[in-house]
Amino acid sequence: MTGERVGGAVTWGLPGARVVHDLGEVATVPGWLRRNVPGLRKRFTQVPEEVRRRAETMGAAEFATAVGVMGAVVGTAAAAGRLTGGRSGFCQSALIGYGPHGVMHLAQAAAVRGCIPGSVTSPLVVLPFTLWARGRLRKAGVLRPARPCDAVAGSAAAGAATVASHIVARRLLGRGDGGGGRHAGRHDGSARRPS
Repeated sequence: MTGERVGGAVTWGLPGARVVHDLGEVATVPGWLRRNVPGLRKRFTQVPEEVRRRAETMGAAEFATAVGVMGAVVGTAAAAGRLTGGRSGFCQSALIGYGPHGVMHLAQAAAVRGCIPGSVTSPLVVLPFTLWARGRLRKAGVLRPARPCDAVAGSAAAGAATVASHIVARRLLGRGDGGGGRHAGRHDGSARRPS
C-alpha cells in the first residue's frame, strides 16, 4: 500500500466517462433499434418477441430518461467513492460492472457484424477509464481484489439496474402499464414507430 491519495478524477470520472459514452447512445439508440430490430428478429430467433417489441417501440424520451436514472445511480456510487477515498464497495462495484459493460458492447457489435451504439466509445472511453481508475485505486491501496465472480456480480447488478432504469423511465413517462403503453395489445407489428 502506497497510501497515495485517490483524487476526484477516479471517483467523479466514472459518471464523467458514462456521460461521454451515454451521449452517443442517447443520440443513436432509438433510431438504430427502429432500423435494425426487423433484421435482427430474423437472425436471432431465440430472442423473446416481447424483448424485440419493447426494443422496437422504445422512443428517444424513454431511452434518455432511463439513461438519466442510471446516471443518478452511477453518480451516487461516485459520491460514495469520493467520500470514502475510493474504498466504497458500491463505487468499486459500479466500476467493476462498467468495464464488462464496454466488453458487452463490443461483443454485441461482433454478433451483429457491425457498429452498434456504444461500440465506438467502449474501446475509446469505457475500457481505458476502467483500467486507469482501477490502477489508481490499486496504487492507493484501496482496491478490493477482483475475482471472476465479482465481475459476474457487477455485470448482473449493472444489468438489473439497467432493467430497473427502463421500468422507472416508463412509469415516469406514463407508460408503466406493463410495457405496452399506447402500443399495448398490438403484436402484429403495426405499432406506431416512435419519432
